[in-house]
Amino acid sequence: MMKENLINYLKNQEFPDSIINAFKVIDRRYYVPEEFESQAYANIALPIGYGQTISQPYTIAFMLMLLELKDNIKILEVGSGSGYVLDLINNISKNSQIYGIERIKDLVDKSKKVLKSKSNINIIFGDGSKGLIDDAPFDRILVSASSDKIPQKILDQLTFGGILVIPVKDKIVVVKKNYRENVVKEYSGFVFVPLIDSN
Repeated sequence: MMKENLINYLKNQEFPDSIINAFKVIDRRYYVPEEFESQAYANIALPIGYGQTISQPYTIAFMLMLLELKDNIKILEVGSGSGYVLDLINNISKNSQIYGIERIKDLVDKSKKVLKSKSNINIIFGDGSKGLIDDAPFDRILVSASSDKIPQKILDQLTFGGILVIPVKDKIVVVKKNYRENVVKEYSGFVFVPLIDSN
């Protein structure tokens, strides 16, 4: 699939212009292993090593839409992998502080290298199943691996009025954090690598 075909496909799914534009500007080819470069614009998940994948573009676009990104906010991605989603977020959410936490050192090193010119993106090597307590709270949290349930430790790191988007089993769950009762929505039919909890 050519990049143009991918962009047209995402347009047909009626994603917001800000998301379409990010997929135009940020080249997925730089984030996939060399042997998969020819498939970089296919709407499929691709392996990036260590049992991890770069999610299919449709799934990423859908999760970014649910995050309701704005400018000048603080954002965390748990399981930042190749760094591709961090770069897309940075394109959509201007002048924001962006954090990624990733448990595989080699992926941390590679993503830091690709994103080195973007000083507002901080990638941390560590166990993301607990969030990133040292830099909390966050206005938006995206979890890019599937959990059995919504981790309370991660939810606690969200500001009031903030949004958490997380795969739970085969659903994408959106939590809008409120003072009284959180608003939760679910969207089914997705597959993700598991979120590893080291306790």
